[in-house]
Amino acid sequence: MAYTTIDNPELHFQIKLYAGNSSTQSITLDGSEDMQPDWVVIKNRGTTNNWRIADSVRSADNSLMTNLNNEASDLANTITSFNSNGFSLGANASYVNDINATSNNYVAFCWKESATAGFDILTHTGTGSAHTVSHNLSAKPHTIFHKGVSHDHQWMVQHHSIGATMSLVLSSTAAQDDSATQWNDTEPTSSVFTVGTNGQVNTASSTYVAYLFTSIQGFSKMGSYIGNGNVNGTYVHLGFNPAFVWIKEATATSGWILHNDKMNDNINPMQNFLQPNETGTESDNANLAVDFLSNGFKVRNDKGDTNTSGNTMVFWAFAEQPFVNSKGVPCNAR
Repeated sequence: MAYTTIDNPELHFQIKLYAGNSSTQSITLDGSEDMQPDWVVIKNRGTTNNWRIADSVRSADNSLMTNLNNEASDLANTITSFNSNGFSLGANASYVNDINATSNNYVAFCWKESATAGFDILTHTGTGSAHTVSHNLSAKPHTIFHKGVSHDHQWMVQHHSIGATMSLVLSSTAAQDDSATQWNDTEPTSSVFTVGTNGQVNTASSTYVAYLFTSIQGFSKMGSYIGNGNVNGTYVHLGFNPAFVWIKEATATSGWILHNDKMNDNINPMQNFLQPNETGTESDNANLAVDFLSNGFKVRNDKGDTNTSGNTMVFWAFAEQPFVNSKGVPCNAR
């Protein structure tokens, strides 16, 4: 039986639900131990507003949006700091609905940068010529989210299940695209990834940010499954009880369906979801439901986006708790 290397996922990833107040406030994460996040992704659950992203490498107030290709913007009094146990918000009137409006409900997804947890954040400068970019994962990246921050560039996504010859676009519903100029048809290694000559990933003198993940046994997994078009859908083994499952149909046009346990009160089926490619509100839709199980997840619908028969779905999953801890002791199932 395989053991995890991470006994407490809350030291590396947490989900926080909070209410806005249109003023300054500090958001304290709910974990049993403090975690200072390095990447915070926020969405207003009840109104059609943009997603907001900030990271510690670029600065808390340098904002990106998953649903748009706009360059990064320095937005004072939005996300103002990353704290030892969460993050702080300001009251920028122009953007308050995105992150902190009175009586609005929000969800924040928070990651800690760490090779131990398989997550790295870096910036690099484009040259216009194919070249390698160094990273600090010490393992082959299983996913790269890559975005131009100094110019309007698409969110290019590399996922190891479809390979370095293919790309997805986070801000789009489009199927995978085969373009040698994105990643130069070159698989990443434990120390570098490659960008091609495409301007979306490598315009000369443009600045880019990359968020890199690799699967960590018992904590995270990036993989794929084939849809069966049946309400008794595919079971996907993870090796942990998930808190977060994000699915994209790679081989067809589809949304990016993001389920998490907090928005569903830890109750199966998980049918409340968000779509980071759009501004839409949290949806409650049994037609896209999944079950979170002690050792993986199971698709509970026969619909497109997550279960088209014969099509490939790629996914990203992070743990609520491992199935077996580092000492070989089974953890309690939900």
